[in-house]
Amino acid sequence: MTLQEKVATGRRKTAVASVRLRPGSGNIDINGKKFDEYFPVDIQRQTVLAPFQKLGGPGQFDLIIRVKGGGIEAQAIATRLGLARALISEDDSLHHSFKEQGFLTRDSRKKERKKYGHAGARKRFQFSKR
Repeated sequence: MTLQEKVATGRRKTAVASVRLRPGSGNIDINGKKFDEYFPVDIQRQTVLAPFQKLGGPGQFDLIIRVKGGGIEAQAIATRLGLARALISEDDSLHHSFKEQGFLTRDSRKKERKKYGHAGARKRFQFSKR
């Protein structure tokens, strides 16, 4: 493996994650914090590290992740997409299995805009007959 440093971007709703993948000892830095501090819930950590299951864990890579916008769940999913893209740019043979598991699919759903004359995107103002 000739890996210098791979950079990839993942997005979900308004969350944007930039993932740097470099050879190392398994350190994960997210916005200057430790991985366990930034994602305190176990399922969020599993979501982020899901692409590493085929590789046996993040032990041979250091991850430097910058993430902003959205909520913590959207940030976790955006980070997973960025990580999967970075791993694919390093090893193209992972593409098929990642595609099957849905790690390469960008969730394009966004919040629908509020319309004029309505209380929200679809909600109406209360109707009064008299």
